[in-house]
Amino acid sequence: MKKIWLYTATLLLFACKGSQQQFDAQGTFEADEVIVSAEIAGRITALHITEGDTLQTGTIIGTIDATNLTLQKAQIEASIEALQAKTADVQPQVQYLLDQKKVQQTQLNNLLYEQERITKLLAKDAATRKQLDDILYQINIVQQQIKVTEQQIAVQRNNVATQNRSILSEASPLAKRAAQIDDQITRANITAPISGTVLTKYATTGEVTSTGKGLFKMADVSSLFLRAYVTSDQLSKLKLGQTVTVWTDKGKNAYQQHKGIITWISDKAEFTPKTIQTKEERAHLVYAIKIKVPNNGYLKIGMYADVTFQ
Repeated sequence: MKKIWLYTATLLLFACKGSQQQFDAQGTFEADEVIVSAEIAGRITALHITEGDTLQTGTIIGTIDATNLTLQKAQIEASIEALQAKTADVQPQVQYLLDQKKVQQTQLNNLLYEQERITKLLAKDAATRKQLDDILYQINIVQQQIKVTEQQIAVQRNNVATQNRSILSEASPLAKRAAQIDDQITRANITAPISGTVLTKYATTGEVTSTGKGLFKMADVSSLFLRAYVTSDQLSKLKLGQTVTVWTDKGKNAYQQHKGIITWISDKAEFTPKTIQTKEERAHLVYAIKIKVPNNGYLKIGMYADVTFQ
């Protein structure tokens, strides 16, 4: 009977102690929330999420109709192919001039042979000087013709190359435009930017959305941040990385303890928020702090909690 009495007294002692627990600060839990918006305008063809779903970074959870963009890309690619058809082929024209030069070269070879023959005859007084001069004149004419033909070949090649470069120069801007549209098409996929939990869903399959319109909100709730407020007297006792104790309600006059780490301390004072009770009077200026607390599954965004620094 005595043991039962002692056990009961111990429980009452702890209950009284819990009900009279003195806290150094109070605050509410929050998380770094991300609103995922549409990156292109169009009809939502799929959005496979519900509130409470856990997503991993990069997971594709929906799509927006990008048919119009696909058609634009196909049109640009067709324009690029059409540019090739507009280019000129210099080879037929050059080949004609090369054939002409070949004929001229044959004529020159014949004249050179004739020059050699007349030169020998002239040495034997079997030919006249006029015959040799006539051959030399014809050789000079043919040589000039060959030079003109070679110049025509060079000019033809240069003109066609210049013309083709002008036409094909249009391909580069078109290719870049196609790449931009291709990038927009990839943005038709709705992906999770972070690993976390879907908090709120703003859109559904079949709706028409616009660029920048929110589709859903998510946050990483594996750890939450308790935003609390401390006085200037308390501030001097705190530092970044300091471990503190966070208390959440666990039934009547009972608390659950959590370990937290101070990750941010404001450098500007502000008036105490109406919903917060600090250790000192409410009229005093206070400083906001953030405490990172691992979530055991029971912590919720917006939940109140108390803090003790010792």
